[in-house]
Amino acid sequence: MTWFTGRLCGFDLETTGVDVEKDRIVTACIVQCGGSQPTASSTWLSDVGGMEIPEAAAKVHGVTTEKARAEGYPAANVVQDLVTALVQVVTHGIPIVAMNASFDLTILDREARRHGIAPLTDVVGDDLRVVDPRVLDKQVDQRRKGQRTLTALCQHYQVPLDGAHSADADAIAACRVAWRLGSTVPQLGAMSIDDLHQAQIKWAEEQGRSLAAYFRRTPGKESWADGVRTEWPLIPAQRGGEQS
Repeated sequence: MTWFTGRLCGFDLETTGVDVEKDRIVTACIVQCGGSQPTASSTWLSDVGGMEIPEAAAKVHGVTTEKARAEGYPAANVVQDLVTALVQVVTHGIPIVAMNASFDLTILDREARRHGIAPLTDVVGDDLRVVDPRVLDKQVDQRRKGQRTLTALCQHYQVPLDGAHSADADAIAACRVAWRLGSTVPQLGAMSIDDLHQAQIKWAEEQGRSLAAYFRRTPGKESWADGVRTEWPLIPAQRGGEQS
């Protein structure tokens, strides 16, 4: 059985913003699909630990501060549930599919540390296997112009996306794009999940360096290069400090 015809676990977060060190989880979805088994999905809404959800973020995912506080579960409970669920997934040898994985997995890592919860990577170690449609797409179609968002990838690979920017819709769509890439690109489909994971570490680094170089030579964007990170699938936490 190839990696893309086996069981896959889609993982997606909607957050208060895009700063992995400071922003918080608002909604989350973990969905298992494929492998000739029924699809199983779980979703969470967090109270974001009493923080405000910026209006710009609320416009994207539709969750206001008022809704999160009224209907959300305690942030620490949500984070613990997510880590526990993903540990079980990894333990069963199922790869985690996440669009722009280094964002979602890093946010989860920082949230776990913030709440005194053992982070996913501390628990599963080197057993973690991740499939990132964004990294794969950039590798196999480097010259294609236009956006590389999940919505754009779904359009390009003719994958349905109902309710973009909701965690559950994005999680299952990421799995569908991953399946499409695995089933149509022989280079990817022939790889073992172990080899694919290691290859993505290298590809993501190369892609990050290329993006930083582009920013440096583009007038008005030179300073953006300093913010480009090349680590994948997780940006390591800085030692010696608590997450704010």
